Amino acid sequence: MVQIKAFEVEQWMDTHETWATHNLAETCCASISLDDLVDFSNSTTAKTDLIDYTQKQVYGAIRGSSALRSRIADRYESIADTDDVSEDKVLITNGAIQANFLALYTQLGPGDHVICHYPTYQQLYSVPESLGAEVSLWKAREESGFSLDVEELRGLVRGHTRMIILNNPQNPTGAVLHRDALQAVVDIARELNITIHSDEVYRPLFHSLPAGQGPPPSILDFGYENAVATGSLHKAFSLAGIRVGWIASRSKEIIERCASCRDYTTISVSQIDDRIASFALSSPTVENLMERNIELARKNLALLEDFVREFEGTVSWVKPQGGTTAFLKFRTHKGEPIDDEEFCKRLQEKVGVMFVPGRRCFGDRVDYSGYVRVGFVPEHQVMVDGLKALRAFMASGYGNVPAAV
Repeated sequence: MVQIKAFEVEQWMDTHETWATHNLAETCCASISLDDLVDFSNSTTAKTDLIDYTQKQVYGAIRGSSALRSRIADRYESIADTDDVSEDKVLITNGAIQANFLALYTQLGPGDHVICHYPTYQQLYSVPESLGAEVSLWKAREESGFSLDVEELRGLVRGHTRMIILNNPQNPTGAVLHRDALQAVVDIARELNITIHSDEVYRPLFHSLPAGQGPPPSILDFGYENAVATGSLHKAFSLAGIRVGWIASRSKEIIERCASCRDYTTISVSQIDDRIASFALSSPTVENLMERNIELARKNLALLEDFVREFEGTVSWVKPQGGTTAFLKFRTHKGEPIDDEEFCKRLQEKVGVMFVPGRRCFGDRVDYSGYVRVGFVPEHQVMVDGLKALRAFMASGYGNVPAAV
């Protein structure tokens, strides 16, 4: 029997999100309706383009429609002396969570060694472990802005290292791996023939990059054959409800392995979802949608920054550069890390604000006592109201939450 650890963050969400008054744990950009999507297209005929009511609802294209796969492929541009990604090297999946699972399941097994960027979404290290792989954590450290030390990566590599797993932008910290760091990872992987798996589900939501620093490339843009990128319409594109994700690679062999395995999990995604996703990624729809989401992220992040500044001494963070999540650390008045799980429980019980506790959901390998993950890109008024309730909770003494044991 395959043994896999409980998926702590998903179980926390399942238990708490249905009764939260102010959900500041959601990691998707504020969701949009189909009417909103039509508005982003600037088209008067778009509603007929969005859903074809005469289309028979058969399975549809098994690997995803040509229109959708080609639009996803167009999102990857080569900065190396190679061709761009083609549509036959894109596979449509039921969300990024299936994309990650298939890409890991088809490439890892007992005896393999994996290096995983950390902290991160638990799936990215728990699935390899369940397959019998040994996992070493490449830890992003708060004191360096949750950046990564490439020399440390070299020290983690072993003779049987099969894969390096990245999450860019990073969940839960919102940290971003920039071009130089990514190039260094590619150089190491190419030298040793190691596969790179990059979960890019929050790409291209880069809202707070340092001055003069442009958005980093996708891992596929470096022209390395043994690289895999996963993504979806859920996080940065505000369309979690249509359940469309993808696997992309320059390696046809990797895509074929994933496609073969995928037959056992999903025949095809819904034709309706495929059509909506293709429409969402068309121009100017996708550009207008991303402009809205980046503006919303910046607007809400400014509110969260004001909160952190107001409670300086008891709350600290590294300001996110991308994505939708921030990792805040709360301390008692004596300066000790709070019991973050108890903090989250009492916060929601008393004022209805939902956060995710860091130690339980991200800290099974590192002590993240006192940390909570905040999803800061809901509707703006949700953020305003949630922070107001949080301030009231803080003013009341945090509900007498004890220090972490």
